[in-house]
Amino acid sequence: MDFEFTEEQRIFREAIKNFAENEIGPLVEEAEETEVYPVEIIPKAGKLGFLCVRYPEKYGAAGTDKLTENIYIEELMRVCSGIGSGLLVQSSLGTSMILEHGTEEQKQEYLVPAIKGERISAFGLTEPNAGSDAASIQTTAVKDGDHYVINGRKIFITNGSIADYICVAAYTDKSKGSKGGVSILIVDKGTPGYSVTRKLKKVGNRSADTAELLFEDCRVPQDKLVGEEGKGFPYLIATLKSGRISYGGRCIGVARAALDASIRYAGERVQFGKPIKDFQVTKFKLARMAMEIEAARWLTYRASWLFDQGKDCMKEASMVKLYASEVAQRVTSEAMQIHGGYGYIMEYPVQRHWRDARLLTITEGTSEIQQIVIARELGV
Repeated sequence: MDFEFTEEQRIFREAIKNFAENEIGPLVEEAEETEVYPVEIIPKAGKLGFLCVRYPEKYGAAGTDKLTENIYIEELMRVCSGIGSGLLVQSSLGTSMILEHGTEEQKQEYLVPAIKGERISAFGLTEPNAGSDAASIQTTAVKDGDHYVINGRKIFITNGSIADYICVAAYTDKSKGSKGGVSILIVDKGTPGYSVTRKLKKVGNRSADTAELLFEDCRVPQDKLVGEEGKGFPYLIATLKSGRISYGGRCIGVARAALDASIRYAGERVQFGKPIKDFQVTKFKLARMAMEIEAARWLTYRASWLFDQGKDCMKEASMVKLYASEVAQRVTSEAMQIHGGYGYIMEYPVQRHWRDARLLTITEGTSEIQQIVIARELGV
């Protein structure tokens, strides 16, 4: 493993950094205040090649590797986790199964426009009574002639109310259980029986679009089935492995934003006649924050390298998700402490990083679930 970025990675990092700061940055305050996702950022990102960056060039994507994808995610999340999450779903959960298992017709109809930013995607797995236990989903897709009839409810769906289409996980045969009975189906916006019941108000990531969806006798043609019927759960597991590695970049970006804000503030805030950065207690806090971010970054990079080599890395992916998300909790909490009373005031961005970070140990598999996975991979 080479510890130096390639020239292409350095150029790409600078490009996405500039995009995040110049295009996303000015949108953050209003999007967070109104809790309305700035959908115009998706076609902008698509035109610049900043969507689905790891996907093949033949579909119009950048064709980068997993490590470069994490560089991309870190820079997005450093500026705004909420807006960044919409771009991330577009570039991963909402499209990856179409890339890996879809027909060429599905790729041309859904994947290529998503890469260009012309169509917005979402992914529907979580339900009101099925979170960590994904196999307990209740949504069904019953075959009826050359259609599937979908019934069920999905919740906490990023891009849910703005999506042009959603990939839905549903049981096509409950008798076979999760490993042989779950399938993935594409549902287009406007399909009769598919509706957004509400947008969800959240503690953090307020600029992200998060919704609850309802499927009532929603009929979709058979050609909207992604891959093979009954193979949806193995597809999900593979997607989650990649997603958990991506969470490394997501967590590092949020933590890094909090650290940068803390270093600036510690240099400006004067107490007892000198900047608080000159007090040993503050120096030690900043040093430990930086160390933990760097450790999370290299754990993420190694898992990314293993993924790119095609090696089995479920254990490492869960380690990334577990460690990086808990680093984000600690770093943002310390950042709030360094800011003191000002950290609790909405005009200082550190409170946003603190609120945004709280989600990271919960979504995409809780810290508890990650520990179960790691223990299983260890054989215990």
